[in-house]
Amino acid sequence: MSTRSNWSRRQFLQHASVGAAIAVTAPSGLFAAADDFPVIDCHAHIYSLDEQTYPIIENPYRPPAGAGTVEHLRREMQAAGVKFATAIHTSTFYRWDNRFTADASRDNRDVLAGVCTLNPDDPASPATLENYVTNYNIRGMRSIPALSNKLDDPGVDALWGIAEKLGIVINVLVNADRQGEIEALVERHPKLRIVLDHCLNIKAGPTLEPTVAAMQALAALPTVHAKLSFMATGSAGEYPFTDMHAPCLAVIEAYGPERCVWGSDFPCELWTPKASYAQNLRLFTHELGLDRAAQRAILWETPHRLWFADRA
Repeated sequence: MSTRSNWSRRQFLQHASVGAAIAVTAPSGLFAAADDFPVIDCHAHIYSLDEQTYPIIENPYRPPAGAGTVEHLRREMQAAGVKFATAIHTSTFYRWDNRFTADASRDNRDVLAGVCTLNPDDPASPATLENYVTNYNIRGMRSIPALSNKLDDPGVDALWGIAEKLGIVINVLVNADRQGEIEALVERHPKLRIVLDHCLNIKAGPTLEPTVAAMQALAALPTVHAKLSFMATGSAGEYPFTDMHAPCLAVIEAYGPERCVWGSDFPCELWTPKASYAQNLRLFTHELGLDRAAQRAILWETPHRLWFADRA
């Protein structure tokens, strides 16, 4: 099912404009913040100040002092009108030690659901995943390639199998060159819901068009979803990142809002220094010109179905 893109830049922009016509029905800025439905943030990294209980790795990628705590996240969510968030395990701080993500997700169930990241080369990981899901409010797992440098690896496949059995979501963190491996794994796990983190890392430059093409090809798989969390990180410009509008709208066209979700990349002071938490949300409530139905699907209905279906 893999495809290669031979698009010229003009062809890409023409195709993206078709997507824009489907997703956009009003001028940018028409809609106020989403005040008639709740919002779910599908990409927040959290950090503990207690580095004795939750030891960190050597040379961690560290947020500014005071940023990234659950308390900080709660403040940002409240100010922006966000009801729930998925806590994505922070491998650049804790590597394979998911205890803080698990504890925080269990202890803050009123606002969080956890997404762990387990070592596909550790034979204990499938049992660990089952324990986290059963006892710690973990509702997803982030999947990365194994030491073999393959995503389609027996260790990865075993974890996908457990996730499918448990009914949780797999978040895939890879680039577009893994398209074929994603397709192979999805074919073997037809009931497993998949989310492509950061849309295979769409960014300005020579990889833009082939990455969008890979995203569009993967949209043919009905269990695959797009996480629209790449605009601030992928743009070559400043807010509102107009160079990322056409790629984002092209992805929304391919998947439909019913298979797209939004993520803030919290703490934004570390991960999206060109955009605040509120601005990352404003891209979808104002700047892209999405109609109200698309906003509601992307910001509430789709992520609620994936991670928070057990909550009102």
